[in-house]
Amino acid sequence: MSDADAVETALDPMSAKPLYMQLADAIAAKISSGALAPDRPIPSENHLADEYGVARLTARRAAQELRERGLIITVRGKGSFVVKQPPTEKGSPPDDH
Repeated sequence: MSDADAVETALDPMSAKPLYMQLADAIAAKISSGALAPDRPIPSENHLADEYGVARLTARRAAQELRERGLIITVRGKGSFVVKQPPTEKGSPPDDH
């Protein structure tokens, strides 16, 4: 990862937004941009913690947030993977009929 990428995805510990949400947003942006391809693994919690300078628990909570958003799935013993077709806000059917 280049220095420019590090600055671009730096997390702000002074922000009111929790670090795990900032990290989840940064990973979600990489998924949206195609930097993390569908059906491919995302970096491990340990790698994310090292890369972004956060605790492993923060990286784990970010992964949980991404699962809740429907952007990744986790396979026991294999890791977390980008879903093949992430949910879209546009064009998704309304839940309440």
